Formats: sequence, structure tokens, C-alpha cells
Amino acid sequence: MRQKTVRANIKDVASVAGVSTQTVSRVINERPDVSPETRKRVKEVIEKVGYRPSALARSLISQRSYTLGVVIAGLKYIGPSSALSGIASAAEEAGYALLLKELPRFDTDDIEPIFQAFLSRHVDGIIWAVSEVGENRKWMNNSFTNLEVPLVYLTMEPREDVTMVSVNNYLGGRLAVSHLLDQGYKNIGHIAGPLEWWEARQRMKAWKDVLTEAGHEIHDKHWVAGNWSSASGAVAVEKLMNQYPEMDSVFVANDQMALSVLHALNQKGLRVPEDVGVVGFDNIPESAFFWPSLTTVQQDQYRVAKVAVEEMIKVIEAVRNDLEPVQPRSILLEPTLVVRRSTARLEIIKNKGGG
Repeated sequence: MRQKTVRANIKDVASVAGVSTQTVSRVINERPDVSPETRKRVKEVIEKVGYRPSALARSLISQRSYTLGVVIAGLKYIGPSSALSGIASAAEEAGYALLLKELPRFDTDDIEPIFQAFLSRHVDGIIWAVSEVGENRKWMNNSFTNLEVPLVYLTMEPREDVTMVSVNNYLGGRLAVSHLLDQGYKNIGHIAGPLEWWEARQRMKAWKDVLTEAGHEIHDKHWVAGNWSSASGAVAVEKLMNQYPEMDSVFVANDQMALSVLHALNQKGLRVPEDVGVVGFDNIPESAFFWPSLTTVQQDQYRVAKVAVEEMIKVIEAVRNDLEPVQPRSILLEPTLVVRRSTARLEIIKNKGGG
């Protein structure tokens, strides 16, 4: 007959540590009114005896669920899947569980049942991790959004009345196009993402602004749009080369489309970067292994998500502990340019003794 395992409880921890059960509870709930020495001793005892606090008891005592609601869409794309991974990691580190709702489409506007479902489960906050596409933010002006729990948004146009965390897509686009100019390219085309997406519009605006500031004229024939997929990139670059034969480089709005651009250029016998330079956006893991390796903008969606969770917890803790309210703010994390072979034109010319 199997012997029943006896689990350590809070009284066991208190007895071994030589403190009250209330002190153990304060340590578990990260209360500030415990000395560093006592906190350290209690945590060591918890680890030693293998005590696992009851999540249900913790919730009842603190009147919180230690749960965050997360709304997301488009997990087939690199950005949303990385964001969800970051949210899950940061929430686990902070001791929060997640309730996940994946929308069938980005433009879903039947929002009230989602919020009601989260509220019925007493979530402490909601992270809206759906990219801004078309008018899928118009529900934000509805009075229903005056919720009793905080909301933090990912990847949308900044607003003064909400907390939002995103990569600075405009800066990323500027880095990409400025780099092409620095490498001596003059006729820089653009393959945009679907322009219903705020990120795609920001990256395209950067392309236009940098070229205009450099004295270049922008015409409609200088750009085409894809839908983020590799297949759409192949179609887009074929069209762009036909309508803009002078093109000597291209800023592609994401790496998945850039992969097919490199393939299409190779199929046409064009050399990258000598004949055509290519810059992507995302720095997906595969970008270093394209041929040639892809120069791209590094945007860390995982980090974006972790910052969003950190902001959410700041708001929750301020309310719970009667601290100064955390004011809404927009946080734009800076991207970086990762330079690889696909734009190394000057280096190749130098190595060939061309100047």
C-alpha cells in the first residue's frame, strides 16, 4: 500500500523558522513590513521543507486572483507568438497565471463578452496584445472600457489616455533606409506590409521621410505591399522590379517577405548586395542563415511583452497598496540595426580594390 505523503504547511514553516504564521504569510505575499534577515530565514526554510503555498488561499487572503487576462490574435505571425512567450515568462516570474483568449481575426469587434469572461474570473488586469489593424481600436472609445481592472496595450498608435508598449517602428525604418543610403544605394524601393497595420504604416512613413530628406523623389511605382508572408514577398518583388527597373536596393517590411526577395533576386541572376541591397525587419532567427545573410532591424517583441507585464504589475500594486496612481504612458522601445552580408556593398567594393 502506497504511503501518503504529508505536505509541509505554513505552521511547519513558522515553527522551524521561529516566527509566527503571520510573518510567513507576509514573506509569501512580498509584504514590506518584514526585516531582510527574517525574510531570508523564512525563504530558506520554505525551500528546505518544500512548502508550496496554496494559490487559492493566497487569493482569498489578499483578495486578488494573481491572474492576468491576455487577448491576442495572429499567432501564426512571428511578432504575436514572440509577444505571448514574453508575457508568459514575465507573468510566471511575477507569480501570475494567465487566462488566454485568441481572437479569430484582428478586426473582431465583439469585445464585451471577452471582458465579461475575464472579470467573472476576477483577473487582476488585462493585456490587449492584438496589433492595431484597420479600425479594430474603435471600441476603446466605448464606455464599457471603464473597467475595474487596468488595461495595458501592445503595438498601437500612442494615446495619452492609455498605457501602451511597442517597438519604435518608425525609428527602425529610418535605421534601415539610412543604412542603404550610407552604403551608396540611390534607388531604394520598399515592400510594405499590409497598410491596415499601424506597424506597416510607420515603417513606410520612415522610408518616405528618409528619402525625402535626402533629396529623393517618391513615386507610387517605387513601392508595393505584401501581406507579411514569404509568398507575398515573391509576388511583390516581381512587381516592384517590373515597375521600378532602376531599383538598386529594397527595404522589406519584415524578414519573412525578405527571404523570398533574396530567392527571387537569385533566380533572376542578380547579385546581392552588389546589384541589389536588401534590408528586412524583425531579425528572426533564420535571418542570419539566409544567403546572403540578411541585414535587418532587430525588434524584440519578447522584451516588449515583458515590459507590458511589468507596467501592469506596477499599476496593480499601486492600487492595492494605496500608492500614487501610475499614470498612463506610451513606451516605445528602441530597435537596432543588425548589419550582415545583404547590404555589404562598400565592403565588397573595397575588397575588390574599387576604392
